[in-house]
Amino acid sequence: MTKPKDTKANPALAAAQPMMEWWQKQFTQGTTPMARMQLAWMESMADAMQFEAQFLQALAESSQKIAQSFEGEAPQTPAEMQERYQQLITEVTEAQMERMQKAAELSHDFRKRLWEEI
Repeated sequence: MTKPKDTKANPALAAAQPMMEWWQKQFTQGTTPMARMQLAWMESMADAMQFEAQFLQALAESSQKIAQSFEGEAPQTPAEMQERYQQLITEVTEAQMERMQKAAELSHDFRKRLWEEI
């Protein structure tokens, strides 16, 4: 059986007592805050993976359109091919810009989610 320590005999223990009580209160609340923060992080990662999937889909559609242009029955002039390639490049560029914009917003959304959980 341990005896309770006398805080009057040990001034360092008396000074640390409020901090120890605060820490014990935080520790006994469990892992719920950490689980909520981890959930916010996982939601942000899921959003990032969704953005990447959308970008990959745009790339796949662009590649499919290029392949279809080679399968055409009528031969295309160089000007038509250049116009088609320019259009596809524009689509891919727009998809990349949208991807970068969403990635920039992701950190703000993550911070907002964390603050909501805290």
